[in-house]
Amino acid sequence: MSEGRPYGFEVVRLAHIEARLVAYDWAWVRDNAERIAENWRRRLALQPGLFDGPVLLACGCAIADGTCQVDFFETRYAAFIAYRDGGSPDGHVANAFAAVVPWSADGAVLLGQMGGHTANAGQIYFPCGTPDRDDVRGTVVDLAGSAVRELREETGLALPGDVADAMAGEWALLRGDGQLAFLYPARFPESAEALAARMERHRLAEREPELERVVTVRGQDAIDAGRMPPFVRAYLASAFDADAAAADVTP
Repeated sequence: MSEGRPYGFEVVRLAHIEARLVAYDWAWVRDNAERIAENWRRRLALQPGLFDGPVLLACGCAIADGTCQVDFFETRYAAFIAYRDGGSPDGHVANAFAAVVPWSADGAVLLGQMGGHTANAGQIYFPCGTPDRDDVRGTVVDLAGSAVRELREETGLALPGDVADAMAGEWALLRGDGQLAFLYPARFPESAEALAARMERHRLAEREPELERVVTVRGQDAIDAGRMPPFVRAYLASAFDADAAAADVTP
């Protein structure tokens, strides 16, 4: 089910995701080798800790009857960053990733502002990362496992019980701007204050935390256009619109 295009993103509700690893000949990489190398030199000068490892990008996405089938292929991080920095000019390839969206018991969303040493320094995100080889099981790309791992690594939070059972509900796909963001809303039993405190304890215990601070959002008025990327703003706008609509029809 589609919900319009907040901030230029289509919001699609999904019951199931099937992701697989395929072979793909990405011509853009061959045609832009110099641009990729120069962009990587520029990035390293600003953030020397960046690592040019293998990552997975999407080269196909089809949706039917609440199921999304998405194809991934492997490339280098430097190629991905140059592609993204250049505005994702190849319409056949998308930056596809999954994230758990932590909701508190009292109706807030918890996010994190990325640390200065990361590729997305200063931006406010859900806990997420570009999939890589660690997320591949045979030919299956485990997007749910990727999302849960990033949640645990960045925030210390974990979903209860078996991952497959815990993530059996509805996903939201944010599609636009060269991205496919697969977001899973997870309701935690704590208040926003308690959940943020738990995330902050984890952040302070890390030697080099990915997050600079924890951010709590309780409504559309807290959407930060300067620091939140468009897919985050689109999800929050859609989610809090839905909450407001539900409140309007509550007797």
